[in-house]
Amino acid sequence: MEEKPHVVVVPSAGFTHLVPILEFSKRLVNLHPQFHITCIIPSIGSPPSSSKSYLQTLPPTISSIFLPPISLDQLPDTEILAVQIELSVKLSLSYIKQELKTLISGSKVVAIVVDVFAHDVFDLAKDFNLLFYVYLPLAAMILSTYFYSSKLDEILSNESRDPNELIKIPGCVGFDLNDLPIPFRFRSNIGYTKFLERAKKIHLFDGIFVNSFVEFEEDAIKGLKEVKKKPMVFPVGPIIQKVSIGDENGSKCLTWLEKQEPKSVLFVSFGSGGTLSQDQVNELAYGLELSGKKFLWILRLPNGVANATYFVGENEIDDPLKFLPNGFLERTKEQGLVVPCWGPQIQVLEHSSTGGFLSHCGWNSVLESVVYGVPVIAWPLFAEQGMNAAMLCDGVKVALRPKVNDGGLVERDEIVKVVKGLFDGEEGVEIRRRIECLKSVANDAIDELGSSTKALSEVVAIWNGI
Repeated sequence: MEEKPHVVVVPSAGFTHLVPILEFSKRLVNLHPQFHITCIIPSIGSPPSSSKSYLQTLPPTISSIFLPPISLDQLPDTEILAVQIELSVKLSLSYIKQELKTLISGSKVVAIVVDVFAHDVFDLAKDFNLLFYVYLPLAAMILSTYFYSSKLDEILSNESRDPNELIKIPGCVGFDLNDLPIPFRFRSNIGYTKFLERAKKIHLFDGIFVNSFVEFEEDAIKGLKEVKKKPMVFPVGPIIQKVSIGDENGSKCLTWLEKQEPKSVLFVSFGSGGTLSQDQVNELAYGLELSGKKFLWILRLPNGVANATYFVGENEIDDPLKFLPNGFLERTKEQGLVVPCWGPQIQVLEHSSTGGFLSHCGWNSVLESVVYGVPVIAWPLFAEQGMNAAMLCDGVKVALRPKVNDGGLVERDEIVKVVKGLFDGEEGVEIRRRIECLKSVANDAIDELGSSTKALSEVVAIWNGI
């Protein structure tokens, strides 16, 4: 029997980077079963139980290897996640090289596909004479910031620029300076320097897969194709996780949803890494209560750092529900359900009772809201989430965004305003119409003759010719 061609996949550290690239891998082997995939996984600290549970769901044509974990003590003392993630891969390169040697000696490896923060694997790919691709689990708009990094840098370095003027790069909706990731706002920051280094290097790669689709980001993808010096770009999305991996909270959430009216519930979740301050938890609680709308809230422990749970899990000793305002749970027992730490997001979003999603606008959550046709209240916390929120609100117009006060809080009255606006207002009606249209074209993009299916087949044709 002829040996299966082999693709090596390297995510970067963190569950939210592991899942997207492996969902891409699952789609690849489902459409093109002649391939086998091995995922070489760097990690910071012990791999979380969520990652281990997820890996157990993979088909036999995808195997995985956990590398020796990097300690947090080996990483710089910085709040910039991208720097920590990137360095964790760099510190794992010797282990990755050894695993590649072993795989190449025993199988026909045709390509390496890595997460954008694992770009340092590029040098190993060239050493082994392998095609090298990046899988970007983000919007095409974010890829535009890499391709047009010189233009963006020119805008940000212009000291005479009006700070209230929207930042505009080809093909993308205009966004406020505060929508950019924190390193971009302070250009001397190491995070921004690392971004520019990645942007310069990205032109050397053989191709980039982006988890989006032409019909969703038409202008951004068109803008990418107009760049003269670039790798090939392949929009292959929307690729999302189909089943949530979790605990007993899942059945509790779904049982409660079954008792609610269609499209009546606001789902509130800030992703696997997002956290709110205690003051913001209080304002959100009062806002949800005063809105009078049904809600299902996945509550994490309050923390002053927005990404506090990205690498570390919840402190199981503390119960997040204890940090809610006094009497809140009793007063809202007929109105809503609050569950600690985790909920089955996929099943909640596809449930007929869910009528809105108050989201941090991580790209996985954005795509899930589109695939299941759920309108959004955009509440970004960190990383590129502000840019995603701008695109949802001002670009495709399927979201409302609450205003933040001078102290950085979204106040209860503002929360009431956007919740009622989404469920009862005229703008909410239009948002629902547009998200239903997006849901339809999202499904078309990944069907047998869809634009994203064809884009993936283009790359497979190259690999098959090796």
